[in-house]
Amino acid sequence: MLARLLGSGLRPYRRDVTLVLALLLGVAVSNLFLPNLTADIINNGVVKGDVSYIWRTGGIMLAITLVVSVVQVVGVYFSSRVAMSVGRDLRASIFERVQSFSAQELNRFGAPSLITRNTNDVQQVQLFLVIALTILASAPMMAVGGVIMALYEDAKLSLLLVVVIPLMAGVIGSLLYFAVPLFRSVQAKIDRINQVLREQITGVRVIRAFVRGPYEQERFETANQDLTATSLRVTRIFALAMPSIMIILNLSSVAVIWFGGHLVDSGAMPIGNLMAFLNYLMLILMAVMMAAMMTIMVPRASACAERIVEVVEAAPSITEPSELVTPAARAGLVELRGVSFSYPGAERPVLRELSLTLRPGETTAIIGSTGSGKSTIVNLLPRFFDVTSGAVLVDGVDVRDQSLDGLRDGLGLVPQQAYLFGGTIASNLRLGRPQATDQELWHALDVAQAADFVKAMPGGLEEPVAQGGTTVSGGQRQRLAIARALVKRPRIYVFDDCFSALDAGTDARLRAALRNEVAEATVLIVSQRVSTIRHADHILVVDDGALVGAGTHDELVAGNPTYQEIVDSQLRGAEAIA
Repeated sequence: MLARLLGSGLRPYRRDVTLVLALLLGVAVSNLFLPNLTADIINNGVVKGDVSYIWRTGGIMLAITLVVSVVQVVGVYFSSRVAMSVGRDLRASIFERVQSFSAQELNRFGAPSLITRNTNDVQQVQLFLVIALTILASAPMMAVGGVIMALYEDAKLSLLLVVVIPLMAGVIGSLLYFAVPLFRSVQAKIDRINQVLREQITGVRVIRAFVRGPYEQERFETANQDLTATSLRVTRIFALAMPSIMIILNLSSVAVIWFGGHLVDSGAMPIGNLMAFLNYLMLILMAVMMAAMMTIMVPRASACAERIVEVVEAAPSITEPSELVTPAARAGLVELRGVSFSYPGAERPVLRELSLTLRPGETTAIIGSTGSGKSTIVNLLPRFFDVTSGAVLVDGVDVRDQSLDGLRDGLGLVPQQAYLFGGTIASNLRLGRPQATDQELWHALDVAQAADFVKAMPGGLEEPVAQGGTTVSGGQRQRLAIARALVKRPRIYVFDDCFSALDAGTDARLRAALRNEVAEATVLIVSQRVSTIRHADHILVVDDGALVGAGTHDELVAGNPTYQEIVDSQLRGAEAIA
């Protein structure tokens, strides 16, 4: 998986990779040439006492070393640039894919895991690539070249390599065999740490209010200890690498000196060639050792690559249709025809054979108990989910046949949990229509009953807003979210229980102002409060995923038991109903 990911990621940078490999090859050839010069110095200079030859050959070696140093710096520069570029591309690919995910895929991966994959996992692959283009790529060149040069120096003595190299390969293979599963486990446990930490930061007020600090600390400590224990197991495995390789390295040196000494003593091998052979053996084993030490990165990078590919290759359940159908007129007519919907793995459907119509110029309200399927209906309109059966039509065309951007551009959704992005009041209000003027922003704030508190802020429209809108109250956050939808000027407004944090007076004033502002649009209000929806043109009563009543407030009060029960529980009896 790692090779496949890097293969596709490196394709745009073939020239730079080729240059890096060429530079590494030049460095390897130069380093392999140096022991041969050392042998010449000993055989022709030291043994014969030719000092001038020693100076000349030493000067050549010094020049080669200087050139190799410069080439290595250039190679590291280009390899780092390639690795950083691949990391940038991977992050962009993950982000782009996540943007296309429906709620189903987002729930499957989870926010903590997606964050880890786009940060830590990409960083591990990026770090591995830097190492691969500098050390791992040069190690095979040095090893193969060293074997060839060792054979050239003495074929009999080279038989030692037949024993040494497989022995080192076996040690490295054993380490990888045990380490790869553990690295996969490490990444999963990093996800767990992120999940616990994210929950604790997000829900810090709840934790403090319910005095759950010690419990949350223990929960984090458990996840932390679990990650630490697994990481220590990996570290202990690789702690055996260096001693094992050094034992092999030192025993090999002893064997070369022992058998080579006999060859030198018998006159079958010059002393300089023995020194050169020993240097080549060191180069071979050092190359293998460097590769072995760098292979510590391979299991973790491989596990990270699998997690990255899992996201990048995940097929979104909500996709653009192969043949787009554009509505003849963009009026805002919405129809649900026999809609049933079940969440993946659910035992029973959330919606059952639901049919309703939302018309332009009318306000339609949906009311029902918690879990009756109200918010699910809202999620079907912008196609956050696809229906299990039936059809959702906007302007006479099934939403599954329309462009996602075109469909959602015509919707002004105010979700149940209002969310503001880090920036300013103005940047949040212009989210759906960047070209909106300041005058239009103030008008939307007036309608949403938010102008007063925005004017009271020191920065006005340019007042900074923290991520999530934590610098304003819940009611202010909801009113700003409503103003954001008004600035967009869509054909269809969907208010998903977004008046819940407003007091009765503000709620009434806001609904009165909205009535004139959205008079020509299709308006859907989802609420559990009768006071919010009692003046709607049509009220739909939903219970257990089915439509059990439809009509005006007075009609439903007169003849619908489910609505009567809701009204009675909220307005306290017949006096309030009247």
